[in-house]
Amino acid sequence: MAPYKETSVAAIFQNQAIKYGEKACVAFKKDGVYTEMSWNEMNSSIRRLGLYLISSGIKKGDSVAIFSPNRYEWWIADQAILSVGAVNVPIYATSSSEEASYILEHSESKICFVGEEEHLRKVLKTKRKLPGLETIIMFDTASKKNVVSFEEALRKGAAYRNKALFDKKLSAIKPKDIATIIYTSGTTGDPKGVMLSHHNFISNLKQLHRDFGEFFSDEEIYLSILPLSHSFERTVGYYLPILMGAKVAFSEDFSTIQQNLLEIRPTMLVCVPRLYEKIHAGILAQVADASVIRKIVFNWAMKTALKNLPYICNDRPRKWFFAKRYRFAETLVFSKIKTVLGLDRIKFQMSGGGPLSIADAEFFLGMDILVLEGYGLTETSPVTNANRPGMIKTGSVGPALTDTAVKISDEGEVLIKGPQVMVGYYKNKKAGKEAFTRDGFLKTGDLGLIDDMGRLSITGRIKEIVVTSGGKNISPQNIENSLKSSNLIEQVAVIGDRRKYLSALIIPAFEELHKWSRENDVPFSDNWDLISNEKVIELYAQEVEKNTRQFSRIEQVRKFKLLNTEWTQETGELTPTLKVKRRVIEEKYADDIESMYPPE
Repeated sequence: MAPYKETSVAAIFQNQAIKYGEKACVAFKKDGVYTEMSWNEMNSSIRRLGLYLISSGIKKGDSVAIFSPNRYEWWIADQAILSVGAVNVPIYATSSSEEASYILEHSESKICFVGEEEHLRKVLKTKRKLPGLETIIMFDTASKKNVVSFEEALRKGAAYRNKALFDKKLSAIKPKDIATIIYTSGTTGDPKGVMLSHHNFISNLKQLHRDFGEFFSDEEIYLSILPLSHSFERTVGYYLPILMGAKVAFSEDFSTIQQNLLEIRPTMLVCVPRLYEKIHAGILAQVADASVIRKIVFNWAMKTALKNLPYICNDRPRKWFFAKRYRFAETLVFSKIKTVLGLDRIKFQMSGGGPLSIADAEFFLGMDILVLEGYGLTETSPVTNANRPGMIKTGSVGPALTDTAVKISDEGEVLIKGPQVMVGYYKNKKAGKEAFTRDGFLKTGDLGLIDDMGRLSITGRIKEIVVTSGGKNISPQNIENSLKSSNLIEQVAVIGDRRKYLSALIIPAFEELHKWSRENDVPFSDNWDLISNEKVIELYAQEVEKNTRQFSRIEQVRKFKLLNTEWTQETGELTPTLKVKRRVIEEKYADDIESMYPPE
């Protein structure tokens, strides 16, 4: 029997630390080399930091923020906060000073952990507006007075005499107690604070373990890529490995993912579609520069991969002749791609946080690299649906998890009920009440369909539906995903609300466009030259036509505008979860949009 009654996420960690002791819990880069830390070492720091929080006056229900990129100290801070009954308020590491200030003030955070100098500067910039913020603790060496270093906090915690208080506080936590307030990265207005209880998290972990447990073991190795502030990473890439007793290695940065994949060679991966898009596009770009023979072999292997989809998606044995063909393709192409990508040991990858294109999904699945697309929201802790190994349908997010009810309203909205659904919005009872139907289902804001096997497909977002001047309702999401399947298109936003036809703002994949231009003798001095060149514009017209021909006439993109600057969170067009802020784009590029709708 486990020593701690598992009424909290923190109690689960304590039991696993007792069970796994000196086994590696996490791995992180130190002096250019991945270094491991055992469960015992992690727990020692968690307990010392928890005692420091107690000595600082943190009580049950108090808010404590973490403003930092992924690192093992994030885990220690989170577990310490939860262990003493406090509430973790995560802030995306890429958030601005104003965004961080709003969250710190609204959540009434008493302490804020910061990762690096950049985060410290952002907090100090608005510190005078935050009278409730008593202490700043810095994971890196503190460079300012009145800022506590992480090591200093651990030393003070170790010196705290009443060490029994840690276990007393831990045992007092009830499942209904709030574990976190996660502020949604809304595309309009101030973010809402989603309150998730320990019961919400534990329920979702149990659901995942029940539905996927046979595929997991405590020998798994994860690579942590998504921000820990993201509920998907928090539950599936952090709490679930703890429940499994697995090891998690932290990637250094999104730009070093490829190198980190090769160093760690993970068996499990949790990520958003953007990573799969990038990997797929990168492979195709390398093939474009390969010899004629290599291209022929690659294309033959990709045809084999497509024929493999029914077998891998439905866990069917390959027929004798095809099995030989597949083994040949595996030897010549697939095994080499897996090795180059660091995916030669991967069991499966979980994709969420946005729609995964069918083309990207099929690229990996065809090579027996399982990418399982799922669905959920911050408000649902987050997972509600997921494809399972042997039961995969591309373009679908799979059936509902155990103990989760999913239905479609008369208006086509996806509605959800289950133990993982949030408590409500912090300091916003009205919004919390409006988020639910009368019979207790959460209104997701997403449009969807459920097939006869219970598999959910997301067809769009209610707030993003384009209503043309002719009264036609169109979801831009599917059209955008199809356009992004072109290796020449990096980003795209479909426009058309209250307009006579659809248009698109397109940001080219400039590296690929540069190659095409050199091969086709199109001179250019910079990207501005390219996007105004008639041959380039004609090239993109062909790409738009080719990648949207499956849509109805009313869903065709009639005009487009090529843009020179990539959309990022820093420039305001993307949320921290890399979703397009449509209103920002429509305001920022108003002149470009109007140029595609000349007066008649």
